[in-house]
Amino acid sequence: MEFFEETGLKPLPLFLSGTIIDAAGRTLSGQNTEAFYISMLNAKPFCIGFNCALGATLMHPFLQRLSQIATTYVHAYPNAGLPNEMGGYDETPEEFGANIKQYALEGLVNMVGGCCGTDPDYIRAITAAIEGIPRRVVPEDKHITMFSGLTEFIFRETIPFVNVGERCNISGSIQFKKMI
Repeated sequence: MEFFEETGLKPLPLFLSGTIIDAAGRTLSGQNTEAFYISMLNAKPFCIGFNCALGATLMHPFLQRLSQIATTYVHAYPNAGLPNEMGGYDETPEEFGANIKQYALEGLVNMVGGCCGTDPDYIRAITAAIEGIPRRVVPEDKHITMFSGLTEFIFRETIPFVNVGERCNISGSIQFKKMI
């Protein structure tokens, strides 16, 4: 932030996009949806979402999970299905639009578009499909403590105690053994 204060420039909103690479829902770094979101929070994104790799049908469950946890805007830019054996995409603009409409009807997204295999016909199909459907309501941030690695850990009221760190080893210290 010092750079912006020194120059008088204003930071642009940060849009972050992850890529789900398989049906298990892992990103390129191996994180699940929730861990990806949590690991990106320190960047204070304006909008976070997924693009590429999967078609809209396969992206749907991961978008549901992201939308449940995200206290930012959420976007989706899926492919026109999975690539076929010739490297093309078989999903039609109408099928693509219907899939994106489902995102909107469920209140999962604030912004949508297309990635690999899409063209202006797909964008027109999206526009027609979601016309008049309200955008996702961004939930209020409840400031819950969350950690991530490959998976997430979210402190919830239902978790009465968490031991963070290495397991207790009483054989390493007589003093520690007596305290335990």
